[in-house]
Amino acid sequence: TLVKYYNNQPIYYTMSNQNSEPDMKLFWGCFIALIATAFGFVGRLFLIGDWATEFNLDPAQAGRLAGIGIWPFAVSIIGFSLFIDKIGYRTAMIFAFLGHAIWAVLGVSAYFVSQNGDTNQAYQMLYWGSLILALGNGTVEAFINPVVATMFNKDKTKWLNILHAGWPAGLVISGIIVIFMGDIDWYIKVGLIAIPAVIYFLMLLPCKFPIQERQAAGVSDKEMLSEFGILGAIVVGFLITLQLIDFAGSGGSEVTQFQKNIFIGIGTAIVVAFGFYTKSLGNKFLFFLVIIMMPLAITEIGTDGWIEGIMKGVAKGKFHAGWVLVYTSAIMMVLRFYAGPIVHKFQPLPLLAISSVFAIIGLYTLSFTEGMVIFAAATLYGIGKTFFWPTMLGVVSEQTPKGGALTLNAMGGIGMLAVGTLGFPYIGSLQAGKQIDAIVENEALIAKAPSLKDKSFTTSKSIYEVIKYDAIDDGLLKKSLSNDIKDAKNLKSAEEDISKIKGRSTQGALADMTIFPVFMLICYLALIFYFKGRGGYKPIELEESNS
Repeated sequence: TLVKYYNNQPIYYTMSNQNSEPDMKLFWGCFIALIATAFGFVGRLFLIGDWATEFNLDPAQAGRLAGIGIWPFAVSIIGFSLFIDKIGYRTAMIFAFLGHAIWAVLGVSAYFVSQNGDTNQAYQMLYWGSLILALGNGTVEAFINPVVATMFNKDKTKWLNILHAGWPAGLVISGIIVIFMGDIDWYIKVGLIAIPAVIYFLMLLPCKFPIQERQAAGVSDKEMLSEFGILGAIVVGFLITLQLIDFAGSGGSEVTQFQKNIFIGIGTAIVVAFGFYTKSLGNKFLFFLVIIMMPLAITEIGTDGWIEGIMKGVAKGKFHAGWVLVYTSAIMMVLRFYAGPIVHKFQPLPLLAISSVFAIIGLYTLSFTEGMVIFAAATLYGIGKTFFWPTMLGVVSEQTPKGGALTLNAMGGIGMLAVGTLGFPYIGSLQAGKQIDAIVENEALIAKAPSLKDKSFTTSKSIYEVIKYDAIDDGLLKKSLSNDIKDAKNLKSAEEDISKIKGRSTQGALADMTIFPVFMLICYLALIFYFKGRGGYKPIELEESNS
């Protein structure tokens, strides 16, 4: 264990390039912290469908509830990255633990409030608790990524992949537990996060955390921020503006133009502040990776967040829809543990391109397969998404080391912000559209209720005026059916048919999702040719400063 002084404070650290053994207790504590974030993710996503019914939410509104558990991740991971080197990784870890603990308390309490009949108060507790959970999850990534990249700074991509096996490991463990719990009260499923949270807190509290490599190399804070620059700030400012607009209207109230102007001003201020301080556009290569990271995150996290709900209608009576997520996560877990030889054989960028091809084929085949054949398609999707997230972090860490914790964590933050603001609601809107199309294209149903053909049972909606979509209005639907079908028995039969049609139709939305990995594939191929013209892909290493 070595010691250096930063801001007149002693900082203890272990670095593999200085002939010292990495602290594996520290590594496994970070691994379990990532498992805890997965527990929070599964605990919510397996319940989104139940909450949609309990609180009368349409698919896009349910996507908004899912999104509030995602986008604040970006606020904490990017926010903490700006000053995490000053406050220390241990402080960030404690903040993350508090976020997980508060979610467990609010989530469990929301169940009992709802049971007492106050569904509005229960929804608010879930909403705000989900926000706090996401802040805690982002803080976990804010400290574990730079810690592991520093501990294993000669083999970053390999160890970041192994570290991020903790995410699918948590999905598998919590997914299996929740599935076998069946119809047990949902407060127990929400409260499961307390188990890994307490474990990682007790493991990491006594550990000595490392000093980040850009600090060891004497790279200043301004140089770090300059790597991100104005270009990166524009992306963050835009996404935060959208999310603030959505946040203001989350209670059903209309967002005024005055409020929108304030939020636009906040987004603009972020860009101006970065430009004034850094006077740098930023690393253009990093900006290109930022653009790729948004569809990457939606492809992986966005699809995972919806897959249980999407597959529920198809899997009904055959298997629990959650097994699709558990199965693909198990594939991810195993492959990430063996990432070393795979990364060495293919190199990061070709590996990402190959992964994109698997994701395209997997998502497309998942959109129409049925029965147990779904798991064959899920195998392709699972292989495809395995290396996306950690390998992208590895590329960022290897190619922009001067960015330190900021550029490394900003990638994850922007990805999660894109999922929360655009991904979850967009996938929900795709499902809403598929449900409408399936109803009007069902000839047997239209023969019974011809008025459905003109889609008069739908209403137009939008999320922060960016995602516009049509959704089924249950009141209008019931009115259309009752106008066309006078017999009570036939009316009930038609309603049951519609319920089945809606459940099965959402699967088709996965085909539309292939646009994201297609875009990623084109970008990765461009990067492969770019590095080929420069003599091949080589990591950039910083020399350690003696000052």
